[in-house]
Amino acid sequence: MSHASRFIDACWGKPHDAIPVWFMRQAGRYQAGYRQLREQYSFLEMAHSEDVITEVTCRPVEELGVDAAILFSDIMIPLGPMGIDFDIQEHKGPVIAQPIRSAKDLARLHPLRPEEDLPEVFSSIERICARIDPIPLIGFAGAPFTLASYIIEGGPSKQYENTKKMMWEQPALWHDLMMRLAEGIVEHLSAQIRHGVQAVQIFDSWIGTLSVNDYATFVLPVMQYIFAQLEKFQVPTIYFGTGTAALLPLMKQAGASVLGIDWRVPLSQVRRQLGKDITLQGNLDPVALLSSWEVIADQATHILTMMAHDSRYIFNLGHGVPPAANADDLKRLVQLVHEYPYQANEL
Repeated sequence: MSHASRFIDACWGKPHDAIPVWFMRQAGRYQAGYRQLREQYSFLEMAHSEDVITEVTCRPVEELGVDAAILFSDIMIPLGPMGIDFDIQEHKGPVIAQPIRSAKDLARLHPLRPEEDLPEVFSSIERICARIDPIPLIGFAGAPFTLASYIIEGGPSKQYENTKKMMWEQPALWHDLMMRLAEGIVEHLSAQIRHGVQAVQIFDSWIGTLSVNDYATFVLPVMQYIFAQLEKFQVPTIYFGTGTAALLPLMKQAGASVLGIDWRVPLSQVRRQLGKDITLQGNLDPVALLSSWEVIADQATHILTMMAHDSRYIFNLGHGVPPAANADDLKRLVQLVHEYPYQANEL
């Protein structure tokens, strides 16, 4: 059974030889090579350079031995061609020039034409797939709620006041915005799949700010629409958010084949809660990577022991790799996961 099949097989619950592992933000500032590139280019320049996208995406596979690559990009990238003027600022994140808070504002948003608007992304995907073959490449996009929160607030937020006000006070406008974003997400992910990615992940990083009722009313239907549109491609789909312990049963109903879990809830509890028909991905606390190797190994082993007999499990972090993480520790962690005694039971 080949190393290359581990990640995809785990997504589908098929037999595989070892626990697969990859890391969100496995390309980033913890790598010396990435830091050198970041000194030469702005983040957006990097995200639009075919050479940089290819190099930065491939390095974690080659340096760490992970079981999948994830495309180097950002959830905001498709929004530029859709009419959103933004910048990504160091230590601040996305900053929107003109937030959308009215129907007039929303008229600025237009459909995405992925191959025409972002040709460098898709040529990069083809180059990456050729370079790392047979290791799979994961494509990704931001979820409508998380993208909407940036677009409405004008940048990162703690309370999401404007976002929730639109959702509650202007539900028709909210639905229109969410569906326009959903269509762009479907187009973007569909194009990524056509050009070679073998799985896709949708990041809903800030969805944990919502109540169960608000998620069910204002978000779940659009997420079900997105995953239903992607079913025809027959590739694994991953749905990830943070602070989602109360939302997990509804997130499962969205229809992804894999659910990413943050560090706040034990995976064994999630398995009991959600049943055996969905793959779980996660959920080492990223802050553990800033501790000693002994702490990292102990934290990881606790999770691996919990999930060692689960054929529908992928080791990952509960969020992204911190910039101050040690690259050698990540490499040792990959080895620890691969060497951990694994014998899956039938689920």
